[in-house]
Amino acid sequence: MIRTPLRPLARILEARAKGENPDSIERENRRLRHEAMRDKARNRAEGRLLLLGLGFAVAFSVIGARMGLLASTEPSEPRAAATGAEILNQRADITDRSGRILATNLLTHSLYAHPREMVDPVRVARELAQIFPDLDEKDLLKRFTDGRRFLWVRKKLSPEQMQQVHDIGDPGLLFGPREMRLYPNGRLAAHVLGGTSFGAEGVHSAEVIGTAGIEKALDARLRDPAMAGEALTLSLDLTVQAATTEILGAGMKMMNAKGATAILMEAATGEIVALASLPDFDPNDRPAPLTVKDADPGDSPLFNRAVQGVYELGSTFKIFTVAQALELGLVNPQTLVDANAPMRWGRFLIKEFKNHNYGPMLSATDVIVKSSNVGVARLALQIGGLRQQAFLKSLGFFDPTPVELVEAPYARPLVPTRWPEITTITTSYGHGLAASPMHLAAAYGAIANGGIAVKPTLVHQENRPPAERVMRPEVARAALDMLRQVVTRGTATYGDVDGYEVAGKTGTADKPNPRGGYHHDKVVNTFASIFPASNPQYVLIVTLDEPVETSGPEPRRTAGYTAVPVAAEIIRRTAPLLGLRPMVEAAPVDKVTAVRN
Repeated sequence: MIRTPLRPLARILEARAKGENPDSIERENRRLRHEAMRDKARNRAEGRLLLLGLGFAVAFSVIGARMGLLASTEPSEPRAAATGAEILNQRADITDRSGRILATNLLTHSLYAHPREMVDPVRVARELAQIFPDLDEKDLLKRFTDGRRFLWVRKKLSPEQMQQVHDIGDPGLLFGPREMRLYPNGRLAAHVLGGTSFGAEGVHSAEVIGTAGIEKALDARLRDPAMAGEALTLSLDLTVQAATTEILGAGMKMMNAKGATAILMEAATGEIVALASLPDFDPNDRPAPLTVKDADPGDSPLFNRAVQGVYELGSTFKIFTVAQALELGLVNPQTLVDANAPMRWGRFLIKEFKNHNYGPMLSATDVIVKSSNVGVARLALQIGGLRQQAFLKSLGFFDPTPVELVEAPYARPLVPTRWPEITTITTSYGHGLAASPMHLAAAYGAIANGGIAVKPTLVHQENRPPAERVMRPEVARAALDMLRQVVTRGTATYGDVDGYEVAGKTGTADKPNPRGGYHHDKVVNTFASIFPASNPQYVLIVTLDEPVETSGPEPRRTAGYTAVPVAAEIIRRTAPLLGLRPMVEAAPVDKVTAVRN
């Protein structure tokens, strides 16, 4: 190590030899030495400051990047350490047969809270109660202050509600994206679609599951990830559905009925073009089921009268008795039948409507045209109970309908446990066996399409497998001709629609009294129709619950005055929508026709 002397000795000695003062040399040396030490210290300090500045810059950059990342991500509630199954929130659309949307998905947001992060829980509870009137301010405040870390406030928000909540500005209120089910047509086809609810839920997504109707019946198909991009195509026609619902609603009000249903079905395929049940609901805001004890389920808007309404369908059943007699060769359309009324069978007395006597003899055709209870009772006794049961079973009256609604399997027909001869008689004219309007549509479809069994369906399909034959084509044709005469000269003359050759049968059935017997002022009226009769393509069933027509001096409760006019108006409005051109009868040759160029 080389030691630097504190004093320049050579210069000092030289200065002394010359007689000069060496103190100035020593002062200059001390100054130079101090300046070198100062420069060295400054350089060291500047290096340390540079390193410190670089350290601060890196630290602030890392913190800023992290803050930006956090700001760009969605918030989430605390999660368990164990990983669970991923929530599948994709659900296929539902469309009508023309591809028009009936149900789809909409991206919306949920609202949840982290109460421990709230600045002012009292103000938040008050303002949320103002935005959502169904929320209770006191209950909200209690939940915000009871120590919990997370709670749901609303499962789905509209954009307007989301903005109002955002304006509250409290950091404890957070939004999470989720997919909800949207029914853009509101109440239209509500009982077919049914509705959805949320299953497994998280902040980032929620599982949408079906709760009723076709949404629940085909839930697995709609939730299948492999088919998420492929819409479920129904057999409904949205335009026809809208017209049918509108007319049915107006008819229900005009006839003072408590409920109504209409089914419009293709006779050849069983595809349902329109299905309406009133009163109805909005599946976007599905109401809760009735909870009042002993309440009639039929009073609920959730009740699907087309499928769940199991009624005695009255005289609409008479055509089945005559058709089976034709099938067995017991009669032909002109065969005379004993219709002398009343008819006594043991201790029972079989009467006609208002104690009429249409006899003593009627042709098989006039038994249907005049709707004779005694006439079909005589035919039913010739057929026999066992054969009657087998025929009705082949038409589907002993089993639930296979239509793709979750409610259908639970709507079993009410079939007598015993089948004595009196049951054979009453069943022939639609009493003692209760079924749904959907069962009736399927049975009339077999008459319309030439005798092939029909399975009603709501799913559109190009090619369907052949079904079982239940009657010969000539029998179905003869039955259809009888039904046509019911409209032209029988109990359904108000159902004759110019150009569309309507055929059909009325049915007026007293409603059972829960205390026993039947009500005499409460009825279920049905008109089962087929059109056009010359080339049958569609079946229309219209059923009204407790209707009464009051335009005349006395109230009228029969189907001919209530259900028939409503069905006629539905046919008049929907037939052109279905592509049916009205048939114009040529003028007689001996008449003068005005022609204008």
